Amino acid sequence: MLAGLGLCKLLGILVLSGIVLLPVLLPIAATDDGVKKNEHTSNTTSNGTFSDLDKLSMANIEVKSPRLWAFLVATYWVSVVTYFLTFKAYQHVSALRATALMSNEVKPEQFAVLVRDLPNATSGQTRKQQVDTYFKSIYPETFYRSMVVTNNKEVDKIWGELEGFKKKLARAEAIYALSQRNGQGTRPTNRTSFLGLCGKKVDSIEYYNEKIKELTQKLEAEQKVTLREKQQGSALVFFTSRVTAALAAQSLHAQMVDNWTVTEAPEPRQLIWSNLAIKFYDRIIRQYVVYIVVFLTIVFYMIPITFISAVTTLKNLRKLLPFLKPIVDIAALKTVLEAYLPQLALIIFLALLPKFLFFLSKTEGIPGGSHVIRAASGKYFYFIVFNVFIGVTIGGTLIASIKTIEEKPNSVFDMLAKSLPGNATFFLTFVALKFFVGYGLELSRIVPLIIYHLKRKYLCKNEAELREAWFPGDINYVTRVPSDMLIVTIVLCYSVIAPVIIPFGVLYFALGWLVLRNQALKVYVPAYESYGRMWPHMQTRIISALFLYQVTMLGYFGVMRFYYTPILVPLPILSLVFVIVCRKKFYGAFCHTVLEVASQELKETPHMEQIFKSFIPPSLISDKQEDEHFEDALSQVSRSESSV
Repeated sequence: MLAGLGLCKLLGILVLSGIVLLPVLLPIAATDDGVKKNEHTSNTTSNGTFSDLDKLSMANIEVKSPRLWAFLVATYWVSVVTYFLTFKAYQHVSALRATALMSNEVKPEQFAVLVRDLPNATSGQTRKQQVDTYFKSIYPETFYRSMVVTNNKEVDKIWGELEGFKKKLARAEAIYALSQRNGQGTRPTNRTSFLGLCGKKVDSIEYYNEKIKELTQKLEAEQKVTLREKQQGSALVFFTSRVTAALAAQSLHAQMVDNWTVTEAPEPRQLIWSNLAIKFYDRIIRQYVVYIVVFLTIVFYMIPITFISAVTTLKNLRKLLPFLKPIVDIAALKTVLEAYLPQLALIIFLALLPKFLFFLSKTEGIPGGSHVIRAASGKYFYFIVFNVFIGVTIGGTLIASIKTIEEKPNSVFDMLAKSLPGNATFFLTFVALKFFVGYGLELSRIVPLIIYHLKRKYLCKNEAELREAWFPGDINYVTRVPSDMLIVTIVLCYSVIAPVIIPFGVLYFALGWLVLRNQALKVYVPAYESYGRMWPHMQTRIISALFLYQVTMLGYFGVMRFYYTPILVPLPILSLVFVIVCRKKFYGAFCHTVLEVASQELKETPHMEQIFKSFIPPSLISDKQEDEHFEDALSQVSRSESSV
């Protein structure tokens, strides 16, 4: 629902801005004649002339005109509206977060903390004993037990294979049952090598049962080895009190910052187990390396895009891959490939970017899935703002005016500023396309619908497979939030220069609020709960967009040679101050659970053993053995009672 709330606040910013800007600025721009006076020297469109839209923008205002006062005041109005509404939104989301955390329902993650960077254990002491002794001495009354993190790579692999064979067995039994109902009674068969396409032909049900029995024994043996011999330098520690867990997560436990690092535990379903044992300085190094890679990706991403566009032409494919000549020379196929191959390659390449950024964010050593999504979302935002908004604005102008730039190199900045009203046409169309096509596809979900029916008809043989094929998943926040932030960046930056773009922004966010609210409530299944932690990142992106808008207007008024342009200088400074104030006032409550929130009474007494078991990885859960199976890595301290 946070995505819908963010869209609602952005809608409010544009509506309040448009109420003033549209009736005031449009008549002022339309009644001037700057276009006629400058048309013979300016170049703002692809054909070298001003469009009709420019007559409703600042392009129609004469240089040094007193009418620029209205646009200057409008610049302040948009900024004040943004400050006010984002501040109120921060208060609202903060209150919603507190209400959710104060819920009297038991949430396992509120009774646990994640402890990383464990020092080396003393001689004769196990990891389990080290962690138990340390926290028992600090929190003697509320410490419950601990779970030492293990290297689960091998056991996860075996467990994955076992689950795969269980699904295959269920599918084979469903096929056999269907065959019996049809009066045939034919038992399903499969081959044992390379995806079931070659090798010995066997009875599927018998073969899968044998493999399940074999892998079950192998899994149980590997579970024991993992718990005894693959313990790592991190642990999950459980307390009988929410207040103690919140307090421990905010406290410094050791003299050295790289020892006994304690943070809030993510939800059990969010834990990225492979990242938990990464050491303190390794995490810092990884973070800086990832930042450098992301910076290079953002700045130089157009190079591989250009290379791919060049390589995927039919002429170059014939040279590089001669064996494709008989295929690409087919007349019907040749026409299609010439028209769509470079664009298709570009779309595929761009679609891989969010996955690449997600991989980089995960590589940083972040312990929780929602945190990885927030990190990847931020990286993708800066990428699309740089390559779509700034790239189109600068690149289009430089290419269209390259001859003029060769003759007058000093005129580059003037040309960039004067090209802004002309680029408004492109971005207006871009916003319209996003809400007509983008939200149309989102609401209809035509592609998932087609995929579901194809799977249902040709692949699904039982209820479990049908549920898996139908499962819609969660909203893709990695691309959803940055895409909305790109639109608000575009609309804010052009709100004063070309106010006619504001209604399109209003339609985008109004339709988006309706569609995404419906999808969040009735379609998507949340993969996690972060209690509003995405909002501080969204607010930072909104203020980043506002900052870019203010700098753009400062430069544009300078090009218009308006004497009072320095009046706008305080605006970027105000934005920086506003971000700092919001961070100091609100951000701490989003990083940690506030103690007055954690101290609220629960509706029921927490069953600590259930809370503890909810964090056990699925690959380490044994169907046959009791909890003593985990004696080696999971603490037995303070277990005289099963609930507190």
